[in-house]
Amino acid sequence: ICSSGKKMGVSPKIAPSMLSSDFANLAAEAKRMIDLGANWLHMDIMDGHFVPNLTIGAPVIESLRKHTNAYLDCHLMVTNPMDYVEQMGKAGASGFTFHVEVAKENWQELVSKIKSAGMIPAVALKPGTPVEEIFPLVEGKPPVEMVLVMTVEPGFGGQKFMPNMMDKVRALRHKYPTLDIQVDGGLGPSTIDAAAAAGANCIVAGSSVFGAPEPGEVISLLRASVEKAQPTS
Repeated sequence: ICSSGKKMGVSPKIAPSMLSSDFANLAAEAKRMIDLGANWLHMDIMDGHFVPNLTIGAPVIESLRKHTNAYLDCHLMVTNPMDYVEQMGKAGASGFTFHVEVAKENWQELVSKIKSAGMIPAVALKPGTPVEEIFPLVEGKPPVEMVLVMTVEPGFGGQKFMPNMMDKVRALRHKYPTLDIQVDGGLGPSTIDAAAAAGANCIVAGSSVFGAPEPGEVISLLRASVEKAQPTS
């Protein structure tokens, strides 16, 4: 750790998106990703309302938790995140990322509830949401501990990366040097350098990892790009 502690705040965290895995073999897929060097496992919880797709919920998190000690990075694309806090905490979720678009009225209570349920609170924003909307949450009491900048419209995997979203990442990194900044959507070997250079350190990658002949090589490449771009002092 350097004297400023800055390096600790922006260590690379590579989080394969389990939405792209073989759900029939989720425990084995989770183990494979961690063995290949992943830091976190990214879990997409969609309610079919906030986004059109319907994926998994607390029962799947609970089942997977019995097979792994990994950090389960849960992104809740749901209309009523408050309804999920208790069940996700009991299921063994590590991080709970909610969307600012549905939490404008009650985010302080929501963040407190997430923390008291033993999870790390984080906030996500869709491509059309101005980055300024999450500043109060990063500076709140208690604050969110990570910001997820969506680089595609949430709801489905395999979409094309939106490079103009990097302006949000740059603004966040400039304002909050030690904040965990996550990017999700279209991340892979061809887009990671742009994301890392903008200041992202938590990288969600689905099809680019699971669809690769050597997923471990992709994970290593993503990490190397973040390490190269992040300040070490």
